Amino acid sequence: MSRRDFYEILGVSKTCTETEMKSAFRKAAMDCHPDRHPGNADAEHKFKELNEAYQTLSDAQKRAAYDRYGHAAFEHGGFGAGGDGFAASMADIFDDLFGDVMGGRRGGGRNGAGRGSDLRYNMEITLEEAFVGKTASLTLPTSIACEACAGSGAKAGAKPRMCSTCGGHGRVRAQQGFFAIERTCPTCQGRGEIIDDPCQPCGGSGRVTRDRSLSVNIPPGVEDGTRIRLAGEGEAGTRGGPSGDLYIFVSTKPHPFFQRDGADLFCRVPISMVQATLGGEVSVHTIDGGTAKVKIPEGAQSGKQFKLKHKGMPVLRSRDIGDLYIQVTVETPQNLTKRQRELLAEFESLSSHKTHPESAGFFAKMKDFFENLSSQ
Repeated sequence: MSRRDFYEILGVSKTCTETEMKSAFRKAAMDCHPDRHPGNADAEHKFKELNEAYQTLSDAQKRAAYDRYGHAAFEHGGFGAGGDGFAASMADIFDDLFGDVMGGRRGGGRNGAGRGSDLRYNMEITLEEAFVGKTASLTLPTSIACEACAGSGAKAGAKPRMCSTCGGHGRVRAQQGFFAIERTCPTCQGRGEIIDDPCQPCGGSGRVTRDRSLSVNIPPGVEDGTRIRLAGEGEAGTRGGPSGDLYIFVSTKPHPFFQRDGADLFCRVPISMVQATLGGEVSVHTIDGGTAKVKIPEGAQSGKQFKLKHKGMPVLRSRDIGDLYIQVTVETPQNLTKRQRELLAEFESLSSHKTHPESAGFFAKMKDFFENLSSQ
């Protein structure tokens, strides 16, 4: 019976890279792993095919031979394919690929040390603080190494002993027919050691919870959603293991006047109908605490923007500064007196298409459009 092509088994092309091949093998092997399909002969056969294909093609010399001669390259003992060494070598492959997935995190190791968890802290600041930067003091509860046992988890004067089940490796191997499967040791839970006399303050974990104060530097120009990493400031590791990291996620409070887009700021400024008509000057505050004057030209329309260069936000870790855009909105007069109404009515009677060119042109174009449409 003819054998299936190794590339077809892995679902990759002959030009695939080593990374693409490894990714395809990992995905396929997880889907048909015997642990997920106990007693399924088809899954076990497919799993065996995947292992053989990956073992061959992941080796540069074997892959070159296979590309040239196909399966014939490994017949009659060529390149040492098959044989009893296959199961042992596949255990190494799976330890490399699935160390964290199948049987717990690797490196639990002989001393039981494990890396501490990463922590997240959400910090909200004002736009003014984002402009100038700040140094913030944080107080947060976190796990630190137990002082009584120095993080070992064992009572003072006592020492952990090696786990007899796994021999201190933290993992045990079980033979299931053709395959050798490694799992986390059920006796020591992957630590590789047993504590007979645990430390009382930490209960044998090697960690205790305490409130800790930290000083965090928020640089000028920090944007909403910025993540700041403080290496080693997360939870303490178990039994002397390395600490995790602390991640500060920065968010900015909404500002009553400014809206931010990157390094640029936008501000809507209402002006009177008279200011928009005759022109004038308005004074606006800027994010740096100063003021700037904006000259309004005659006949300014609602929505017109004016740019104030270098009056925006600083660019993070740069000397560049964004701009401030002032957008004017023309305010319609309200609560008019009788005299004001009379004056406006008189103004309207004296107006022409030259006074309101945009509206006059709009209605003229609309009239022509629908008249032409009706005639057609």
